[in-house]
Amino acid sequence: MSKARRERRGLVSLWSRFRFCCNKRGDSSALPGVKSFLAEVHDVVASEGLIVRRRHSDLSHSIDRLIKQGRLVAVLPGIYAYAEHGHLLQTRVRAAMQVCPTGVITGQAAAKLSFWPELAVSEVVCAHPGRRVGQPGITFTRRRIPGPLVLERRAIRITTPALTALDLCESVGGDGIDTALRARVISLADLHAALALTPDRPGNQLRRELVADSRDEPWSHPERLFHRILRTGGLVGWATNHLVRIENHTFYLDVAFPEHLVAVEIDGRAHHSSAAAFERDRWRQNQLILAGWRVLRFTWQMVTGEPEAVLAAVRQALRG
Repeated sequence: MSKARRERRGLVSLWSRFRFCCNKRGDSSALPGVKSFLAEVHDVVASEGLIVRRRHSDLSHSIDRLIKQGRLVAVLPGIYAYAEHGHLLQTRVRAAMQVCPTGVITGQAAAKLSFWPELAVSEVVCAHPGRRVGQPGITFTRRRIPGPLVLERRAIRITTPALTALDLCESVGGDGIDTALRARVISLADLHAALALTPDRPGNQLRRELVADSRDEPWSHPERLFHRILRTGGLVGWATNHLVRIENHTFYLDVAFPEHLVAVEIDGRAHHSSAAAFERDRWRQNQLILAGWRVLRFTWQMVTGEPEAVLAAVRQALRG
């Protein structure tokens, strides 16, 4: 037998044993000295949250094998994550950034990542001047975001809280602005600056109206409506989110008339429904009353359904 033929037979034998080990154990680690390609895929996904085929073309066979096994799923074309992680916001955001590194995450996803952690996000929207093809759960939209309105954190680019709150106006009204104000991540000046940097956007009329309506910095939609009642009724001398210190306690009153020691609390269901909040509110009210404050409490239903009665009650409290 010739030397060349013996070498060929040796290579065939080695490849046969390699394939047998892979089929039997699910990877190539059974062969001494041969690194498991499947293990490499797992290493990449574990460290980066996903794997991009074009960056790891040498692992394409292993990627396809894991897809066939149902262990990897496509988040975007050519970008894969563990099946149980593919739907996660962080995974979808990372995938969008892989496809479009200069893009900017906007809307609900940007809000959840910055100031509204409890917000449910159905779709990740990535803005970019060019065209990109998305997939269910991830959308690319053609839009230029001014540099001063972009934040970058660990290779993730999102809109600033001010622009994010404005972007949400069309879907949630002023709730995005109220939530950002309550989280103290924006100011009214930030909102006006963001509007000035995006002057020609469709929908800016609504955004400007809601920013103007936010001039007294409401922290919730019921507070926003209550502020309108006070302004419409011509009442003056009131302050919002008014800080009061009583002994070693610090309170922020929804609305206060400091000169008259009248406090108004707006009880929205979302922020006052838990047992802990119920107990805390009672202790808070007792301490305010003992310190000489008169406290009025109005619910969402009162503010929206009986604004005239609400205004009359405030006027009566101010008369003493």
